[in-house]
Amino acid sequence: MGRKTQTIELGGDEAMGRVAASAASKLLVLAPPWLVLVVVLILGGVGHGLWGQPPAVAWAAMAGTLSSVVLAGLTWVVSHSRGLLGRVHSTVSAGGGALWFTVAMVTGPLASVTFGAWFFGGLTLAAGWNIRAIIRMHTPEDAGGGDPLARLFDQAKESFGLGEAKVRTRAVGDHKIKAELAPPSGKKTIDDVAKKTEYIESGMGLPAGSVQVASSEDRADRGHMTITDPRMMKRPLPWEGPSAPGGSMADPLKVGLFQDADPVLHTIVGHHLQVMGMTGSGKSIGSAWNYLAEIISRTDAVVLAADITKGDQTLGPFRQALHRFETTKAGARQLIRDIEAEIKPRTDYLSAQGLTKWAKGCGLDYWVIWLEEVPDIIDALGDKGGDTLLRILKALRSAGGTVVMSLQRSDYSQMPTLARGQLAHMCLGVANAQDAGFGLSEAQQDAEARPELWGNRRPGMAYLDAPSIPETHIAMPLRTWSWGENEAEADAAIRAHVAQYPAVAKRTDPFTAKVARLPEPALVGATAAASSP
Repeated sequence: MGRKTQTIELGGDEAMGRVAASAASKLLVLAPPWLVLVVVLILGGVGHGLWGQPPAVAWAAMAGTLSSVVLAGLTWVVSHSRGLLGRVHSTVSAGGGALWFTVAMVTGPLASVTFGAWFFGGLTLAAGWNIRAIIRMHTPEDAGGGDPLARLFDQAKESFGLGEAKVRTRAVGDHKIKAELAPPSGKKTIDDVAKKTEYIESGMGLPAGSVQVASSEDRADRGHMTITDPRMMKRPLPWEGPSAPGGSMADPLKVGLFQDADPVLHTIVGHHLQVMGMTGSGKSIGSAWNYLAEIISRTDAVVLAADITKGDQTLGPFRQALHRFETTKAGARQLIRDIEAEIKPRTDYLSAQGLTKWAKGCGLDYWVIWLEEVPDIIDALGDKGGDTLLRILKALRSAGGTVVMSLQRSDYSQMPTLARGQLAHMCLGVANAQDAGFGLSEAQQDAEARPELWGNRRPGMAYLDAPSIPETHIAMPLRTWSWGENEAEADAAIRAHVAQYPAVAKRTDPFTAKVARLPEPALVGATAAASSP
């Protein structure tokens, strides 16, 4: 390739390569004429030094003149497919550059008239090439513009039933192409197009899972199309360390990367989360470890956890950083009761501060209630266990807390339907499309998210639909961080991280202290009435 382009790491696929390589950076597209101008000036000086004196100068002048004529004629012939303007512009540039080089060999490039011809003539030609390049980049495809994605889409759109649809490239990055999509006016909606992503990928010759389509917030007849390479998700992503150690839970948690290499920034405050995936899909190390590693590094966060199924296997390495961790049925039941008992005192305290919900710096710790294998915990709560959990889900958000419920299959027999409706969704690999329906939100299903493609073959890959996640990314695969190449390495890494954030080092509010069964400290700003149940 004759010029450096801003390419996308989209693997060796031919269609991907054509789109990515053609979508060059504007700055780099404009640079070549100016580089040629400088090179010709330097070559003129070299030629004058070698052949600028008699008797060689006569022969050099003859050779240069002949070369100028040959180059001009050759350019005119080979540019026959161009329009008249382009053909003349190319011929004048080639012939004029060669002729100036001939004169520069005789007089020297810095001679007054010769340098003036280079300066004014060369700058005019280079600017002319830049003007043509800019116009080409901004000319619509139907007028002969140079949008390779639109060209590829137009060539294939009849095959997937979108004959009147239009695509226009908006941005090109190192890992993705962003485009505006216009469906056939009055005939198809963006949701209709989103359901055809498999056919779009097939028709355009792209890898499966490379196209994501999302609605535009501004116009119903426009949408966003993002093209990425799903193959980059095959590689484990080494953990980068906590994103905001010493920060607040109000700051986003960085738990991995999306397929387009954008960070997964999840602000978890104010909503609850369901984490679902089959055995081996990465719910433990992929989801739990990455979320909790971020949460314990925040100064105003407290984790209250229970796992009565696997005990210490998943959350055990975090025990030192957890304010309470129950592994028995009786312990889990008491934890849920203690949490429910302190919700009203917390909301009373916030009301006394003039707040309708938890806010950074309000004086309360933010609670993260992490429940692993939650169906077993619901069973342990007894016949009314689902009702108790539902009451907590309804009240805890304004009281300053998030419940994270992890399970393998969120059907009605495992998760109360009303409870599932209160949750954001993180879905890792599942066994089949039917299971996927329990782990995905309706928006993700409409956008054709397909976690069944991974199963448990790519641990840590997931879809996430939650507040703070852009609509363009809710159906885009993500991958959570990897903690090591093997279990021993991962275990050592997580324990070393947890050791830096012991629960006993955090100053807790009195409501948290009651649940955590720690000595009750004074709560700055709290009134006696607000701090009593």
